[in-house]
Formats: sequence, structure tokens, C-alpha cells
Amino acid sequence: MQEKLIILDFGSQTTQLIGRRVREMNTYCEIVPYNKFPANDAGVKGVILSGSPFSVYDANAFKATLSDFRGKIPVLGICYGAQLMAHEAGGKVEPAGMREYGRANLQNIVGNDELLRGIANGSQVWMSHGDTITALPQGFHVVASTREVPNAAYRIAGEQTWGVQFHPEVFHTEDGPALLQNFIRICGCRQDWTPASFISTTVDWLKQQLGSDKVALALSGGVDSSVAAALLNKAIGKNLTCLFVDNGLLRKNEFGAVMESYAHMGLNVIGVNAKERFYANLKGVSEPEQKRKIIGKGFIDIFEEEAHKLQGVRWLAQGTIYPDIIESLSITGVTIKSHHNVGGLPEKMHLKVVEPLRLLFKDEVRRVGRELGLDEALVTRHPFPGPGLGVRILGEVTPEKVRILQEADHIFIQGLRSDELYHKVWQAGAILLPVQSVGVMGDERTYENAIALRAVLSTDGMTADWAQLPYTFLARISNEIINKVKGVNRVVYDISSKPPATIEWE
Repeated sequence: MQEKLIILDFGSQTTQLIGRRVREMNTYCEIVPYNKFPANDAGVKGVILSGSPFSVYDANAFKATLSDFRGKIPVLGICYGAQLMAHEAGGKVEPAGMREYGRANLQNIVGNDELLRGIANGSQVWMSHGDTITALPQGFHVVASTREVPNAAYRIAGEQTWGVQFHPEVFHTEDGPALLQNFIRICGCRQDWTPASFISTTVDWLKQQLGSDKVALALSGGVDSSVAAALLNKAIGKNLTCLFVDNGLLRKNEFGAVMESYAHMGLNVIGVNAKERFYANLKGVSEPEQKRKIIGKGFIDIFEEEAHKLQGVRWLAQGTIYPDIIESLSITGVTIKSHHNVGGLPEKMHLKVVEPLRLLFKDEVRRVGRELGLDEALVTRHPFPGPGLGVRILGEVTPEKVRILQEADHIFIQGLRSDELYHKVWQAGAILLPVQSVGVMGDERTYENAIALRAVLSTDGMTADWAQLPYTFLARISNEIINKVKGVNRVVYDISSKPPATIEWE
């Protein structure tokens, strides 16, 4: 039985960060919606309640059935989670006189408290809330304060239940890792969740889930689908057939290179040339979400058709990872963008879906890939969007625009590799802008396309900062693109972070 912590998601932007911090301590956790606590899962060792964009007294505030776990297993409420437990027990939560945001320092720490063991007065924490607990219910006892927040942390008498109004998961809370480590110890977790144990557990789960069924896997050439393929190959072997679709939106020469690389992995791979089909479906379409859904539907239609030819295939496997889920499906009802793995699926799909990596972040997938023995060049390959260049060509997609972008992107990526910058950035690529500008080439006036270059630094894709590439490198790449790619006379560099921007432009 897999032991785990459950993180109840009340819609906070840092919920996934809590999960990352827990897993960095070799403890498996699952993030589930606030109202989906797995009450019958005997493997659950503890619960963490996340923050939320709501106030506990809002009419539409998310509420959990606290009796499912309070007093039965250890509980840690963070920010909204702490306020929810106090509010539900008869305490008072009110708007703060002023928004409590930023650095603060703990004081009046109860020295023998298990959660705060090893944390000293003066330890810096990070506050981010508009409400505060002004009165604790009976049986709730303060275990730490700050100058502005008297009830910064509490424990419920007779229970292994705590609430903190600061965020231990963020970098600016100095002893946040120590606090989370203390909670993991209180829960009695063995802290033995490693890439090797993930592989063992996942392969066993896949064998049980799939049995002798045949599976078709959507390969993209990236690390996510490649690791998913390796896991499935270990679990079901010959019952796995991989499909690699050339949608006409891949990087230059990518289809042939990827097919060759998979031949060395011992996978059964079928290549499908569907360029013209995708181009026809995308003709005249400019709206980003519509393009994503068309591309997603195109993939699914092709997979279903190819699976029908294979006979007996019952499952579609995908390399969906956790950031894809977070951005596509928000419990607050706000979708940032649809991913082809999780968006655009028909309501009545003829294949069931299996996603062995859906709870992993990108860096975790890479560690699993190394443990599986995948080639390092594949493991360290930059993320590439599922819809490919379709979301890097702003506006309508045409074969000519694809040609222009492939050539410009190839020059950029090869330049990063030759200057040993490729592995210093998280993700990079070129974007074809829907504008033309005046230029001069020789003695002639030109009116041609603009290319934007994008390179970012990140650890998991949830947040990112723009990469400060050397000016000399950018100047050389700009000149090379303008000189070699017919139809381009201007190159710009994107210096936006995520948030507020996203990594991709569409």
C-alpha cells in the first residue's frame, strides 16, 4: 500500500508548490480538490489544507468536510486552511486592518511544540492574506505569533492538528522546510519515495490497471511521453504501440530524428504523416484556444483511427504532467489555457486514457527518466508545446509560416547548443509575430515578418524568468536569421516573466 500525504486544494496558486516541497523530502503526496478527500484510502498518513483566493465567510467559499480527517490523522492548515478550521469551530476570521503581505518574524514560539521544533524566535516567514484570525475557538492554542498577527500559528488540544497563517512552502519562509519536515515526521512517513520507488509503484499500478489490454501511446519526442513510454514498456511490453504523428508543426527535421531515436529504445513506433490534414483543419483559424482544440482533436481522431487499424487497442496513453493539469483545469473555474493532452477531448471517446506521469513535475519526470536509463540528450531536452509551432505562429497557421518559423527556430536552438547555452535555460524557441515591418536590405525597401526569440529559466514551468542571454549571442543569432530566412527582416527578444506572461505566447 502506497503511503501518502493528501493536499486538499482550495484554489491557491501555491498548492502545487506545497506538493513539490513535500516530495523533495522523499514523501509521496497527492493534490486533490478540497471536496474529494479519499476517506477510504488507508494509505493516507496526513492532510494539508492549502490556501485559497476566497475568504472563509464568502458565500461561494470552498468548504471541506473536516470531520473526515480531523482528530483521526495529523492535519496542517496553511493560510486559508488554518482560517477555515478556526471558522468552522466557532472562531472569528475577519478582514485584516491592512493586507498582511510580505516578510514577518515569528515570536512567542511555544518551545515544546512538535510542529515548530528547531525553529527559533525571529525566524522569517512569508505572509499573504487579506483576512486574519481575530479569535480562536475553545481548544485552539496559540503556538507562535508575529508582531502584526497574534494567532500566526495554533494547535488544537488533544489532536495532532495545526494551523499556520503564513506560507511555509515559499522560499522566503526561512524555516519552512523544517516545519514541513516536522509535519512529515509527525505523520510517521518513511520518506522513501524516490525515482526508483516511483518506477516500481507505477509499473505495478500499470500492470494492475491495464492487465492484458493493448495500449496506444501518443509520442511527441519530448521527455514526458518518452518516460511514459519507457514505464509502459516495462509494464506491458509488446502490448504497447507508440504513435508519432507529424502534424506539420514540428521543429525542422524533427520527425525523422525522433523516429530514429526511438528505434534505439526498443519501442514499437508507427509514424503517421498528417501534415496536410492539420493544415486544412487550421485554415482560417486565428483564435489561440480554437487552434489548440483543433490540434488536440486532430491528435485524438488520428489516434483512434490508428488504434482501430491495430485492432484490440483499448487505451490511449499520454505523457500528461502536473503543470498541464493545473493550467487546464482550475477548481476556481479559471482556465489559463488548454493543453492538447487535457483539452479538446471528445465527450464520447472510444479509448480510455492512462496518464502515468500526471502527478509529476518536469524535473521529477527527468529524474525518473535517468533512473530508467534514458539517453541524457532526451532527458534534458527542452519542453516543447503539444500543439507545436501552432501556438508559436500567432494568428492563422499556413505551410509558408511554418517554413519561416522552422528555419528561424533551428538557427536559434542550434546557436544555443553551439555556444553551450542550451542546458543553461529551461526552454527556448522562436515565435512568428502577426506583424510586418519596414526594413532595408541592400538598396531595397522590404516589408516582412518579425520573429520574437524566447528563452526562460525555471524548475517546473509553473513560474519562469527570462534568460539574460549574452548580447553578442543575440546579435549574432538576429543577423543570421535575417540573412538566412527569407521573409524575416526583424528579430526581437522577449523579456517577460511568468507570471504575468506565460512561457508560450498562445
